[in-house]
Amino acid sequence: MSRVYRDAWGIPHLRADDPYELAFAQGRVTAWDRAWQIEVERRRATGTSAAVLGPDAVPWDRFARQARLADTAERCLHALDEDTARWLIAYVNGVNAGLPEGARRAPEFAAAVPEPAGLAPGCWEPWTPLAIWLSHHILFAHFPAKLWREAVADRLGPEAVAMFAADGPGTSGSNGWLVPGDHTATGAALIAGDPHRFIEDPGFYQQIRLACPEFDVVGLAVPGVPGIAHFGHTGSVAWAITNAMADYQDIYRERLRRRDGGVEALGPDGWRAAAAHLEVVEVAGEAPVEVEVIETERGPVVMMDAHVSEETGRDREQAAGHHRERESGPVREWRAVSLRYPARVCRDLGFSALPALLRAKTVADVDRALDRWAEPVNVVLAADTGGGLLHRVAGVVPVRHPDNALRVVPAWEPGHEWRGRHAPMPCREVSGITVMANEPGIAAPLGVEFAPPYRADRIRRLLDGSPRWSAGDMAAVHTDTLLPNAGPVLDLLAGLNGLGPESVRLRDRLLSWDRRMNADSTDAAAYAAVRAEVVRRLAAHPALAVLAGLEMTVPEVFRPWLALAPRVAYALESLLTTDRLPGLDRAALADLARAALEDVAARLRHRRPPGSTATGVRWGDLHRLTPWRALPLAAGAVDIPGAVDDSRPVDDAGVVDDSRAVDAPDSGASPQPVDGFFPGAASAETGLSGDHDCVLSTSSVPGVTHRCARGPAARYVWDLARRDASLWIVPFGASGVPGDPHRRDQHPLWLRGELVPVITDWNRLIEERHAP
Repeated sequence: MSRVYRDAWGIPHLRADDPYELAFAQGRVTAWDRAWQIEVERRRATGTSAAVLGPDAVPWDRFARQARLADTAERCLHALDEDTARWLIAYVNGVNAGLPEGARRAPEFAAAVPEPAGLAPGCWEPWTPLAIWLSHHILFAHFPAKLWREAVADRLGPEAVAMFAADGPGTSGSNGWLVPGDHTATGAALIAGDPHRFIEDPGFYQQIRLACPEFDVVGLAVPGVPGIAHFGHTGSVAWAITNAMADYQDIYRERLRRRDGGVEALGPDGWRAAAAHLEVVEVAGEAPVEVEVIETERGPVVMMDAHVSEETGRDREQAAGHHRERESGPVREWRAVSLRYPARVCRDLGFSALPALLRAKTVADVDRALDRWAEPVNVVLAADTGGGLLHRVAGVVPVRHPDNALRVVPAWEPGHEWRGRHAPMPCREVSGITVMANEPGIAAPLGVEFAPPYRADRIRRLLDGSPRWSAGDMAAVHTDTLLPNAGPVLDLLAGLNGLGPESVRLRDRLLSWDRRMNADSTDAAAYAAVRAEVVRRLAAHPALAVLAGLEMTVPEVFRPWLALAPRVAYALESLLTTDRLPGLDRAALADLARAALEDVAARLRHRRPPGSTATGVRWGDLHRLTPWRALPLAAGAVDIPGAVDDSRPVDDAGVVDDSRAVDAPDSGASPQPVDGFFPGAASAETGLSGDHDCVLSTSSVPGVTHRCARGPAARYVWDLARRDASLWIVPFGASGVPGDPHRRDQHPLWLRGELVPVITDWNRLIEERHAP
């Protein structure tokens, strides 16, 4: 028997007689609270989301099918141990039991095609949670960055690759820190942090408590996936993770040909048959789309390589992915790119670690559980009530030639095969305050590109500033807005001469600015405007012209990694301080900065009332949250609270260009953030503090948009002295049901950087009499 309780924030607390009943209850309550969200995730994992979301979802569905996400998940299920499989199936049974009522509560189902009856939720298979997990994380290792690095090396030379080193198409990863007991007010350790992801509405993480006679765990679950993988507190031990930035996926350049009705691929041992078949993607409002799914001995083909195609015009259409060759005749060869990733090779996503984590009592238990972890590769911090501390990397990283981590490698050349896995994974003794923020720290031997050190260094400095910390103090670290990498832009401005009076005044304002990206700061807004203009001019400079338009040569899903403006924005510090690019010496950069400053000063002058010396435009007027929300194509047929139909045009990177908007407050309208990962309608939220490299990492794309689509998907503080002194928060709320009182009740607190208490006293909870 299981019971559902709720706290004042609607967070579910579940009690059951055994772990399997509890898994069933977790699946059922997730279906009650997040039915539409997990329906969309099920469809994204199986490549069927375009059938309800429309044409914008076709690129993802095509990729999901080509990458064999669902098939890989099914293989991983069959390889699970019996106990984990039983536990997983119990969760799936709970989801299926709860979906009918969950769908009745969710107006999106009624709004979706087919009309007029709406959409019925699909039945979950035992492997569906694995497919959802894989769908969420298949791009976590940023394998498309290898396409970018190869292009930069080809066009600007291998030495230029390092100038663009960054951690993906947007800010990636998370903050996390461990404060040992000798630095806390209670004498017990604290673990705190915030995972950075695209902000979804409803949120990516689900606050939940799972209790049975074997364990009692609070933490952040992923809707559609059982257990608590990333952030949890069992009462005696707590853990948290960040992205290790490890490189564990490879892409191969394939030579393919059609012969005797099949497809062959050239490998080190010659031509070998490849598996190939056709699938059909249904599209709401449009004709179905055929997708050819090909898999070589290296892995699934995820991209036809138009750049190196040596075929006829008709074949180049095929190489660009428009259709497959249908005509008989002479053997023709074309190029493609295949993906090799551990879950498909090893048939393991690490799900056997999940029930073991729930049962953990000490850091040694967490350590043993994470020995089973596979994908994605994470840095882990853990602490227990006995004083045990843990800092390690968990996951599977293959051993192979170093070139595999840097570029697309030729499938037909020997030497690029996988040769086992890295073992043991890095582990470091914890001595003092320990920080993980995607910088090249403990995971450095496993990766190629890492986040700049700004967040990690700033967190360490903040934590070193006090001898004793409490759980409630951690919000000040979560919300720190100092922008440590503003120096290169400001240094360029400081050296300018021959400026007009308006430009001088603006420059002087920026040079005296405190470098804090606070929502109410007009100086932060002015800096962001100048930075955006610098990025735009740099991206348009002839020295980088050979990199323009690369994103249009790859599938839409990969475009964020190859779009030039975001790459320039996130590598701005390197590009403004290098002497390796012909035509971009210090004098040329000064001219570029002068033009940017004068452009912004002129716009401010035109907007300024007579006698005014300030713009009145604050950073929060421009830096507004634009969360992704999956709405069915026919959403206008039914009233869905919060739904927005916004048809504003987007640029090639998939983001509205509002980088020149410093001259007027934001209108509040928002684009569809078609960023290569998610289609959907969105609404602009309240303005935010923070920026890309602040600890409060609310990331925009300088030069493209001031708006934020990525930031803290949750914040947490795990207190090892008393679990009920722990704190947490998510954007929006615990419920994904429009109109529910807990749909957005945490959001105002999240915006202010506040947290709510973790409630562990059952007497303070209300039992939910929920009879489906």
